[in-house]
Amino acid sequence: MRFDLITIFPEFFTGPLDYGIVRRAREAGIVQIHVQDLREFTKDRHKTVDDRPFGGGEGMVLKPEPLFEAVEKLLGQSMGDSTQKAAFASDTAVVLLSAAGKLFTQETARRLAKLERIAFICGRYEGVDERVAEHLATEEISIGDYVLSGGELPAAIVLDAVTRLQPGALGNEASTENESFRKLDADESLATAGDSHPRKARLLLDYPHYTRPAEFRGWKVPDVLIGGHHAEVAKWRAQQAAEKTRRNRPDLLVS
Repeated sequence: MRFDLITIFPEFFTGPLDYGIVRRAREAGIVQIHVQDLREFTKDRHKTVDDRPFGGGEGMVLKPEPLFEAVEKLLGQSMGDSTQKAAFASDTAVVLLSAAGKLFTQETARRLAKLERIAFICGRYEGVDERVAEHLATEEISIGDYVLSGGELPAAIVLDAVTRLQPGALGNEASTENESFRKLDADESLATAGDSHPRKARLLLDYPHYTRPAEFRGWKVPDVLIGGHHAEVAKWRAQQAAEKTRRNRPDLLVS
């Protein structure tokens, strides 16, 4: 899988992509990552990528010309214009990172992980020209209900989440199935986890984890985890995952 990161701060990604699973996936050839300096697609000597918005308002907005040209050069095709629009291949996505985008979830990560190529447009300033969102990006994604200084951090987060879902990226492939935000089966409810509450969960958070020592500062590991009864351990974990979901993410529950 290939990722293209389009940004005005290419040095930003020097650190975040050089560690852990992403680094190992790059070294193993599972993913390729290209960082593209947006200013290379400007025409003036000041390498201007932004301008004031029509209608007035605070701040500056990224111009459409360099963004269109950067994506077209990277993907090797023209997006056309209002009279003749081209479409990218079905295995390719152009993702605009934006506070106004759809919320990024684990399901989004799983869908993106099936693609062959993703180009990330890292917004800056007050955002990007709306024609980029409407006619260039295949989707607009937000990582949460808050505002950041730019799209570089969100792009790194989405890239990490998608990379770890690539075959071979993790030492244990089952790790992607048994973790936070596990999607429940249609007939699986919190009641099956030993809970009498009638609500169901769309997603379930991870269960608690413990390691050695068995007692730390007076806090003991639950007896069920060291008893050797696998069925009881599985039941306890399901109960604890249900409880943590109710406590920390009640928004994941449906009536």
